[in-house]
Amino acid sequence: MTTGLLHAHSGLRYLVLLAGLIALLYALYGWLTGRPYDRGMRITGASFAGLLHLQVLLGLVLVAMGTFYGQLIGHLVMMIGAAVAAQLPVSMMRRRPPEDRSYPPHVVGTLLALLLIWGGVLAIGRGLISPTVL
Repeated sequence: MTTGLLHAHSGLRYLVLLAGLIALLYALYGWLTGRPYDRGMRITGASFAGLLHLQVLLGLVLVAMGTFYGQLIGHLVMMIGAAVAAQLPVSMMRRRPPEDRSYPPHVVGTLLALLLIWGGVLAIGRGLISPTVL
């Protein structure tokens, strides 16, 4: 079962990265063109944050099932930080009145989350698109 979860965790990273890239590009486009904040940003931001939360949950389940080694501490800390960075702009914009919602927090939060993901993957000695080593 651990092998299947590891493959799910490793495969989901591609969806997380794709969702992050889409959210970042959408936010940049909205910001640079001066478009009003819209439902599309809310959906792309929430999708990225949700997939990242699922990724963190799968990782924590793997650790709870005994998949643990020393380098994993840095990986865990950075991935949890990435999930927080991705969730913050989504939560902030939800609480603001519609006329005060904007794209820059999504640009910053998504970019920070993607950088933390990259650092977290490097912490365990892998590349972002390298195959899983069992």
